[in-house]
Amino acid sequence: MTGSGEDTHRAPGRLAALLIDASTEAISAAGGHAGGIYLRSSTSGMLRLAVLAGLPGPLFRPWWRLHADRPFPVADAYRLGRQVVLPNATETMRCYPQFAAGLPFQFGSLYVPVVGESTTFGVLIVLRPAAADADEVLAERERVAGVAAALARRLEELRDAGPVVWDTEPLCVRPPAAHPSTGRLGRFAWDPATGVVTADAHLHALLGVAPAQFDGTVEALARAVAPGDAQRVLTALREAAASTPSLPLYVRVADGGLRLMEFWTPEASPAGSGARPVRGFVLDPGPGSAADAAADLLPEGVFCLDRLGLVAYANPRAAQLLHRPRDVLLGRPLWEVVPWLNQPDVEDHLRGALLSPDPVHLHVRRPPDLDPAYEGDWLALSVYPGPDVLTCTVQPTSRVPEPTADPAADGAGTSSLAPLYRPIVLAIALTEAVTARQVSAVVMKELLPVFGGRRLAIYLLQDRHLYLAWESGFPPGFLAPFDGVGLDEHLPGVETLTTGRPLFFDSMQQLTDAYPGIPLDAAEGARAFLPLIASGRPVGSCILGFDRPRPFSGEERSVLTALAGLIAHAMAKAQRYESEAALARGLQQALLPRRLTQHPLVETAGRYLPGTQGMEVGGDWYDVVEAGDGLALVIGDVQGHGVQAAATMGQLRSAVRAFALGDHPPDEVMSGTNHLLIDLDPGQFASCCYIRLDPVTGLARVARAGHPPPLLRNADGSTRVLDVPGGVVLGVDPGARYPVTTVRIEPGAVLALYTDGLVERPGVDIDDGISALRVALARAGAPRARLAGVADWLTAAARHAADRPDDIALLLATRRRQR
Repeated sequence: MTGSGEDTHRAPGRLAALLIDASTEAISAAGGHAGGIYLRSSTSGMLRLAVLAGLPGPLFRPWWRLHADRPFPVADAYRLGRQVVLPNATETMRCYPQFAAGLPFQFGSLYVPVVGESTTFGVLIVLRPAAADADEVLAERERVAGVAAALARRLEELRDAGPVVWDTEPLCVRPPAAHPSTGRLGRFAWDPATGVVTADAHLHALLGVAPAQFDGTVEALARAVAPGDAQRVLTALREAAASTPSLPLYVRVADGGLRLMEFWTPEASPAGSGARPVRGFVLDPGPGSAADAAADLLPEGVFCLDRLGLVAYANPRAAQLLHRPRDVLLGRPLWEVVPWLNQPDVEDHLRGALLSPDPVHLHVRRPPDLDPAYEGDWLALSVYPGPDVLTCTVQPTSRVPEPTADPAADGAGTSSLAPLYRPIVLAIALTEAVTARQVSAVVMKELLPVFGGRRLAIYLLQDRHLYLAWESGFPPGFLAPFDGVGLDEHLPGVETLTTGRPLFFDSMQQLTDAYPGIPLDAAEGARAFLPLIASGRPVGSCILGFDRPRPFSGEERSVLTALAGLIAHAMAKAQRYESEAALARGLQQALLPRRLTQHPLVETAGRYLPGTQGMEVGGDWYDVVEAGDGLALVIGDVQGHGVQAAATMGQLRSAVRAFALGDHPPDEVMSGTNHLLIDLDPGQFASCCYIRLDPVTGLARVARAGHPPPLLRNADGSTRVLDVPGGVVLGVDPGARYPVTTVRIEPGAVLALYTDGLVERPGVDIDDGISALRVALARAGAPRARLAGVADWLTAAARHAADRPDDIALLLATRRRQR
């Protein structure tokens, strides 16, 4: 549903405010330390994280998007419409092993669907301390369910302003404080219409500005903070006035003190076309001066992070060891001001500290291009969790964990050469890969660099032979002799599959000793050969190549073997997909018209473009059918993609053709097709537009079932959207009525029928897309331009787009002048 342009423009701000309030309320209700909300996106079957409260967004980027059909608790809660309660890590591992592999920390979680009157909007989640069993959190889950129900009612109200979906990055917000600050608090308000800032009695003292020196403007507010922070304050104020939630800010004031500033737009404030009033507060974090002074004297580095990953405190020693000035560190995300901490193992340890009560300890290698006088190449970093802040210690160390002397000894040591890589990171990336090439590209991008690899080859099994599906990094032509080798060959890529055991060679000499005479692509390096086996069925083998000799620790071998299982399942799914896609494409090509029915007084042109996501085939169709002494112009769109959608499309096309050949009135064609689809009960619905055109008089009788309205370009070039009242989509209501509208098509005019894939884009109102198509049709050339060229013009942008979320069908018709 879409509303006026003004309502649609304002809806995201109101939506964000509702989601933020609900997520923080749910965290309080469940005694949690973090949470958030997943919402539907404009991409079918995709859920997106809309709000993340109490956790830094960048650390949880792999979880920003989830498919609704994946084995994750969020997806199950959304798809099944029921609560999922995971009281502890043991229960999480039992129910969702893939999810637990990525977040193997001691925490409990609640997942409550947000269900409206006719749709499920998304899922409300809360992460909380672990409990013994589900009964222990019964009261908390009931309170969270109440929050979800209240949110659903508010979201139903928002549907009048536009679709309730989320297509952008999540909003990261501060959770309710476990221990409310004892510091001073000052409040202010800004009215953009008048430019006036009003402040309470505490604000001036907090900012160190005398009341007589504060002239009540935003510029005065910005001047009260350190020069380097002034622009950040002004930007945050403008974003809040535009109903764009912004992160809280840590800023410095004139006396060097640190202040926390937050801004928001009250939901009840008057809504107009301009900026909205802003409320805010400035907080002194509390009487920590004595503690700070003591920590400043410690010989080891100490710094603190809040739950959004912002540095709230750093002593001089920490600033020295991290090689960043204190004023640069404070109030900034740690991974932005210390970019060399952006490493998978560091991120994984920080996730553990944020989600569980246990401290974590790790070693981080310092970049060699920093201060050469520094006393070591490594830092020992410890992170101690707290309800509101993480306390971190950092100190130099000359001793780092050494690789185990016996790589086969499981658990004997941890290699510092390759950071631990959680299977969930690769698993989530693989959920979006649907072809063998896409799976291989994900492995190349997400897996190989983490372990320092430079070469990748993936072979797939077919008819007892291994065929090369992907290669990267090997010398040109080197792998050609191995393409199509049989399972009886004495090669490591074959034997790893036939035995089911991974093979690791720390050097090329080891590989030569094990397989004398085997061709080598390099004099030095290391190789890992991994079997790809899914559910006991051999799929193929994977080869990882490294440029230098390296030992593989026991933990690395275990992780790589587990990841090979994920790759195998993804490849097996890709093979099934490609088989089904080939069947669906063949079915669809057979069902679409090979040629359109011709008439001496009417020229027609049709175009079909499959979507580039998912099955790449769907239920869009168009047709031109003889209807008595006239023509029937038809276009339709069956919900979904794949074989089922294509099959349903074929049935509907056949039904519409039968009704049209009998020259039934348009409303009877729609009603009859509607009853047929309901009787077939395929679990799908369809939109359709049916036009019965009299080529001689130009009278067109139009019936519409939930389909976008036709466009008409007149002979003089003026173009308009036809005002055609319609009924509901086919397959929903057996009593639905489909009114008929009569329109005259003059000679030389062009009638355009299209499916929503041509006009709908994520984050863009469909009315704007229709308007853009209308403008393109008006500019498509003179009225005498060939219709096929006009069709190519209208679909050119979509045809060359790398990403088409949906199928596209287009049907054009024009009356020729009688001679």
